[in-house]
Amino acid sequence: MTHTLRFRVLGDSLAAGVGCTTAHQTLGHRLADVLRADGHRVDLGVHAVPGARSIDLAPQVRAAVPTGVDLALLVIGANDLTSFTPPAIGARLLHDAVANLRRAGARVVVATAPDLGIVSRVPPAYRDLVSQASAMYARAQADAVRVAGGTIAAVGTELFDRFRADPALFSADGFHPSAAGYALIADALAPHVRDAAGERAA
Repeated sequence: MTHTLRFRVLGDSLAAGVGCTTAHQTLGHRLADVLRADGHRVDLGVHAVPGARSIDLAPQVRAAVPTGVDLALLVIGANDLTSFTPPAIGARLLHDAVANLRRAGARVVVATAPDLGIVSRVPPAYRDLVSQASAMYARAQADAVRVAGGTIAAVGTELFDRFRADPALFSADGFHPSAAGYALIADALAPHVRDAAGERAA
Protein backbone atom coordinates (compact mmCIF):
# COMPACT_ATOMS: atom_id res chain seq x y z
CA MET A 1 0.00 0.00 0.00
CA THR A 2 1.29 3.46 -0.90
CA HIS A 3 2.12 5.54 2.15
CA THR A 4 0.02 8.66 2.62
CA LEU A 5 2.18 11.76 3.04
CA ARG A 6 0.90 13.69 6.02
CA PHE A 7 1.54 17.28 5.00
CA ARG A 8 0.96 19.97 7.61
CA VAL A 9 1.06 23.74 7.11
CA LEU A 10 1.77 25.99 10.09
CA GLY A 11 2.33 29.68 10.56
CA ASP A 12 0.55 32.95 9.92
CA SER A 13 -1.96 34.48 7.52
CA LEU A 14 0.22 33.68 4.51
CA ALA A 15 0.20 30.03 5.50
CA ALA A 16 -3.55 30.20 6.15
CA GLY A 17 -4.28 31.90 2.82
CA VAL A 18 -5.73 35.27 3.80
CA GLY A 19 -6.47 37.08 0.56
CA CYS A 20 -7.61 33.96 -1.29
CA THR A 21 -11.23 33.52 -2.30
CA THR A 22 -11.19 29.69 -2.25
CA ALA A 23 -9.25 27.11 -0.26
CA HIS A 24 -7.69 25.71 -3.42
CA GLN A 25 -5.87 29.00 -4.00
CA THR A 26 -3.95 28.70 -0.72
CA LEU A 27 -0.35 27.56 -0.40
CA GLY A 28 -1.26 24.30 1.31
CA HIS A 29 -3.70 23.18 -1.37
CA ARG A 30 -1.49 24.35 -4.24
CA LEU A 31 1.52 22.50 -2.87
CA ALA A 32 -0.53 19.41 -2.05
CA ASP A 33 -1.57 19.34 -5.71
CA VAL A 34 2.12 19.54 -6.72
CA LEU A 35 2.91 16.59 -4.46
CA ARG A 36 0.00 14.59 -5.84
CA ALA A 37 1.22 15.27 -9.36
CA ASP A 38 4.51 13.69 -8.26
CA GLY A 39 2.62 10.55 -7.27
CA HIS A 40 2.22 11.09 -3.54
CA ARG A 41 -0.98 10.40 -1.70
CA VAL A 42 -1.40 13.51 0.44
CA ASP A 43 -3.28 14.16 3.65
CA LEU A 44 -3.26 17.95 4.08
CA GLY A 45 -3.77 19.61 7.44
CA VAL A 46 -3.59 23.37 7.91
CA HIS A 47 -2.87 24.55 11.45
CA ALA A 48 -1.85 28.10 10.51
CA VAL A 49 -3.61 30.99 12.22
CA PRO A 50 -3.93 34.51 10.77
CA GLY A 51 -2.00 36.99 12.87
CA ALA A 52 0.30 34.34 14.32
CA ARG A 53 3.80 35.23 15.45
CA SER A 54 6.65 32.88 16.25
CA ILE A 55 5.45 32.68 19.84
CA ASP A 56 2.26 31.10 18.50
CA LEU A 57 4.02 28.22 16.73
CA ALA A 58 4.25 26.01 19.82
CA PRO A 59 0.47 25.40 20.11
CA GLN A 60 0.27 24.81 16.37
CA VAL A 61 3.00 22.18 16.65
CA ARG A 62 1.18 20.59 19.58
CA ALA A 63 -1.97 20.41 17.46
CA ALA A 64 -0.19 19.00 14.42
CA VAL A 65 2.01 16.31 15.95
CA PRO A 66 -0.78 14.04 17.27
CA THR A 67 -2.23 13.87 13.73
CA GLY A 68 1.09 12.59 12.40
CA VAL A 69 3.50 14.74 10.40
CA ASP A 70 5.70 13.54 7.56
CA LEU A 71 6.25 16.94 5.96
CA ALA A 72 5.68 20.37 7.45
CA LEU A 73 5.74 23.81 5.87
CA LEU A 74 6.16 26.78 8.20
CA VAL A 75 5.51 30.31 6.97
CA ILE A 76 6.26 32.83 9.68
CA GLY A 77 7.82 36.20 10.35
CA ALA A 78 5.66 38.99 8.94
CA ASN A 79 3.80 39.58 12.20
CA ASP A 80 7.02 39.33 14.19
CA LEU A 81 8.30 42.21 12.10
CA THR A 82 5.19 44.35 12.50
CA SER A 83 5.20 43.72 16.27
CA PHE A 84 8.96 44.46 16.55
CA THR A 85 9.83 41.02 17.91
CA PRO A 86 13.62 40.92 18.41
CA PRO A 87 15.25 38.61 15.84
CA ALA A 88 16.98 36.51 18.50
CA ILE A 89 13.68 35.79 20.26
CA GLY A 90 11.75 34.97 17.10
CA ALA A 91 14.58 32.79 15.84
CA ARG A 92 14.72 30.83 19.10
CA LEU A 93 10.98 30.18 19.03
CA LEU A 94 11.18 29.08 15.41
CA HIS A 95 14.12 26.81 16.22
CA ASP A 96 12.10 25.11 18.93
CA ALA A 97 9.12 24.56 16.63
CA VAL A 98 11.29 23.04 13.91
CA ALA A 99 13.18 20.87 16.41
CA ASN A 100 9.93 19.50 17.86
CA LEU A 101 8.60 18.68 14.40
CA ARG A 102 11.87 16.97 13.51
CA ARG A 103 11.67 14.90 16.68
CA ALA A 104 8.19 13.83 15.57
CA GLY A 105 9.72 12.49 12.36
CA ALA A 106 8.87 15.30 9.96
CA ARG A 107 10.89 16.90 7.22
CA VAL A 108 10.46 20.64 7.78
CA VAL A 109 10.56 23.43 5.17
CA VAL A 110 10.48 27.04 6.37
CA ALA A 111 9.61 30.17 4.43
CA THR A 112 11.16 32.98 6.43
CA ALA A 113 9.96 36.55 6.89
CA PRO A 114 8.97 38.32 3.68
CA ASP A 115 10.34 41.66 2.57
CA LEU A 116 7.76 44.05 4.03
CA GLY A 117 9.40 46.92 2.18
CA ILE A 118 7.37 45.92 -0.90
CA VAL A 119 4.07 46.71 0.84
CA SER A 120 2.48 49.84 -0.58
CA ARG A 121 1.32 51.15 2.80
CA VAL A 122 4.96 51.52 3.87
CA PRO A 123 5.97 55.16 3.19
CA PRO A 124 8.57 55.35 0.40
CA ALA A 125 11.11 57.02 2.67
CA TYR A 126 11.09 53.98 4.97
CA ARG A 127 11.00 51.15 2.45
CA ASP A 128 14.75 50.54 2.32
CA LEU A 129 14.93 50.49 6.10
CA VAL A 130 12.01 48.06 6.34
CA SER A 131 13.57 45.83 3.67
CA GLN A 132 16.85 45.78 5.60
CA ALA A 133 15.05 44.87 8.84
CA SER A 134 13.13 42.13 7.04
CA ALA A 135 16.32 40.66 5.61
CA MET A 136 18.08 40.73 8.98
CA TYR A 137 15.15 38.97 10.61
CA ALA A 138 15.04 36.34 7.85
CA ARG A 139 18.77 35.65 8.25
CA ALA A 140 18.35 35.04 11.98
CA GLN A 141 15.47 32.69 11.23
CA ALA A 142 17.48 30.82 8.59
CA ASP A 143 20.39 30.22 10.96
CA ALA A 144 18.04 28.87 13.63
CA VAL A 145 16.20 26.60 11.21
CA ARG A 146 19.42 25.03 9.95
CA VAL A 147 20.61 24.35 13.50
CA ALA A 148 17.26 22.67 14.24
CA GLY A 149 17.55 20.42 11.18
CA GLY A 150 15.06 22.15 8.91
CA THR A 151 15.34 23.41 5.34
CA ILE A 152 15.06 27.02 4.25
CA ALA A 153 12.92 27.76 1.20
CA ALA A 154 15.03 30.63 -0.12
CA VAL A 155 12.70 32.39 -2.55
CA GLY A 156 15.19 35.13 -3.48
CA THR A 157 14.74 38.78 -4.32
CA GLU A 158 13.24 38.11 -7.75
CA LEU A 159 9.93 37.09 -6.19
CA PHE A 160 9.77 40.22 -4.04
CA ASP A 161 10.66 42.36 -7.05
CA ARG A 162 7.71 40.92 -8.94
CA PHE A 163 5.37 41.83 -6.10
CA ARG A 164 6.89 45.29 -5.93
CA ALA A 165 6.24 45.82 -9.65
CA ASP A 166 2.73 44.36 -9.91
CA PRO A 167 -0.08 45.56 -7.59
CA ALA A 168 -2.32 42.77 -8.95
CA LEU A 169 -0.28 40.30 -6.92
CA PHE A 170 -1.74 41.84 -3.75
CA SER A 171 -5.28 41.34 -2.50
CA ALA A 172 -7.66 44.22 -1.83
CA ASP A 173 -6.10 44.94 1.58
CA GLY A 174 -2.78 45.81 -0.07
CA PHE A 175 -0.88 43.57 2.36
CA HIS A 176 -1.75 39.93 1.71
CA PRO A 177 -1.22 38.28 -1.67
CA SER A 178 -4.01 37.80 -4.17
CA ALA A 179 -4.69 34.38 -5.69
CA ALA A 180 -2.15 35.24 -8.40
CA GLY A 181 0.35 36.22 -5.73
CA TYR A 182 -0.12 32.95 -3.87
CA ALA A 183 0.40 31.06 -7.13
CA LEU A 184 3.80 32.73 -7.54
CA ILE A 185 4.78 31.99 -3.94
CA ALA A 186 3.70 28.36 -4.31
CA ASP A 187 5.80 28.04 -7.46
CA ALA A 188 8.82 29.36 -5.54
CA LEU A 189 8.26 27.00 -2.61
CA ALA A 190 7.43 23.93 -4.69
CA PRO A 191 11.01 22.72 -5.40
CA HIS A 192 11.88 22.80 -1.71
CA VAL A 193 8.67 21.01 -0.69
CA ARG A 194 9.11 18.40 -3.42
CA ASP A 195 12.70 17.71 -2.37
CA ALA A 196 11.69 17.33 1.27
CA ALA A 197 8.83 14.99 0.34
CA GLY A 198 11.20 12.90 -1.72
CA GLU A 199 13.65 12.63 1.20
CA ARG A 200 10.84 11.62 3.55
CA ALA A 201 9.61 8.95 1.14
CA ALA A 202 13.09 7.51 0.54
